[in-house]
Amino acid sequence: MKTPMDFQSRTTTRPTAAATVSFPSPGGRLPVADTVDEIYVAGRWVRGAGELIESVDPATGEVFATLHGAVPGDVDNAVDAGRRAVAASGWATMLPHERAAVLYRIGNAVEAHAERIAALQTIDTGKTLAETRALAHSAAGTFRYTAAALETAEEVVTPPRGPFVTVSTYEPMGVVGAITPWNSPIASDAQKIAPALAAGNAVVSKPPVWTPWVTLLLARLAEDAGLPAGLLSVLPGPGRTVGDRLARHPGIGKISFTGGTRTGRTLAHVAAEKLMPITLELGGKSPTVVFEDADLEQALAGVLFGIFSSSGQSCIAGSRVFVHRSIHDEFVARLVDGARALRVGPGTDPATQVAPMVGHEHRDAVAAMVDDAVRTGAQVLCGGSVPDDPALADGAYYLPTVLAGVDNSATICQEEVFGPVAVVLPFDDESDLVAQANDTVYGLACGIWTADYRRAWRTAKAIQAGTVWVNTYKQFSISTPFSGLKDSGIGTEKGRDGIRSYMNQKSIYLDMSGAPLPWAGR
Repeated sequence: MKTPMDFQSRTTTRPTAAATVSFPSPGGRLPVADTVDEIYVAGRWVRGAGELIESVDPATGEVFATLHGAVPGDVDNAVDAGRRAVAASGWATMLPHERAAVLYRIGNAVEAHAERIAALQTIDTGKTLAETRALAHSAAGTFRYTAAALETAEEVVTPPRGPFVTVSTYEPMGVVGAITPWNSPIASDAQKIAPALAAGNAVVSKPPVWTPWVTLLLARLAEDAGLPAGLLSVLPGPGRTVGDRLARHPGIGKISFTGGTRTGRTLAHVAAEKLMPITLELGGKSPTVVFEDADLEQALAGVLFGIFSSSGQSCIAGSRVFVHRSIHDEFVARLVDGARALRVGPGTDPATQVAPMVGHEHRDAVAAMVDDAVRTGAQVLCGGSVPDDPALADGAYYLPTVLAGVDNSATICQEEVFGPVAVVLPFDDESDLVAQANDTVYGLACGIWTADYRRAWRTAKAIQAGTVWVNTYKQFSISTPFSGLKDSGIGTEKGRDGIRSYMNQKSIYLDMSGAPLPWAGR
């Protein structure tokens, strides 16, 4: 992620209307009636006491809803209530299949309301409906997979080393904090909330102020699914106040954060002071590599998807495109043609491939990085500006952009842009490629395009990244762990061990001899 949590703020003191909204699409009208001015604190829906947050449709620039955010006192209330709820509901001591039953119901509710979630997320983030539908179904699958993993999780009887039985057990942490990003709210929510609840904890979630509505809707669905009151709170608000209090609260046993590396470092310092475990999924500047023997049509489709889907607003975006010198000119020409052919438009249009960015100020920040790259020698092969279509003039649009003419040390190749901007770079051989690809502070993802699977394996092992795709890109499974190296993060999410990451490990020794310890001489 590019943005620190306080960069996500979009607050105002101007009164506006619109607690309920519908908006047009080619297929009819999509109702969005889930924008009531309430936050979810300790199992209760209340009007926030914080700053007024304006939610803006990125496709039109129009305010479609407002929300009074949370304040640090809400964190205190949520943590206290969460601790009480864990004890009073018996959540932590329920048998795994009993907790799993609630998670299954939440997953089914998310799936049943996938269209509602998708519509709300599209107007909130600007994403295409195709993408927000996929995110909603992914979240449903996350809850169901986590429930299944919980039901089948086993504790370990370790090999004996004396006259005793030793067991490694896992116990809930109590109350944990989840801080999620604006670029994929429902999927990120599920990846943190589902395993944390499965582990027997209460969760205090802080969604971004740019995109709070889907997380609040998830709380309503969880409530309806029978999650005991107080086990989940959702507190939209600025990171500098609400997020900071959440991280520093002595009752929080762990923070899981997805967002900007700068904020991640701050949270890591807080965690160190508290001796608190933390999971950080941070930024990326991911390489995608096209070898000379690649299927160019397959590689072209993958590279276009890897950088320009989600309008480039993805921590795993394949923003550095390394192409073998022998095919460089041919592939880059095809890449430019492909980027120019992508359809830019509102997320509600089924034909749209590149939707607006999350907001105008973020779009302007991306444009400024491109302009700076051009001033320092980069060549714009396509894009590099806002669209000139009058129908898109009010939205936060930016054209798919391909840059060339710089080396890997350039700022545009080293700093995360978080927009639809690719930089193409030639390479000569594997060693040259690996050296360039690893020459970054990040280590999140990588794509490799080649027909030689021996070379693919060598390269995948050599490149420093938490996830490597071969002849595909941006494909995920909740059953497969996800993590980052270097400045891209600490810890692992997803997979069967995702639940364990929200638990404390304990070892229990059971004496089987019945004899006193000999040290006492008895």
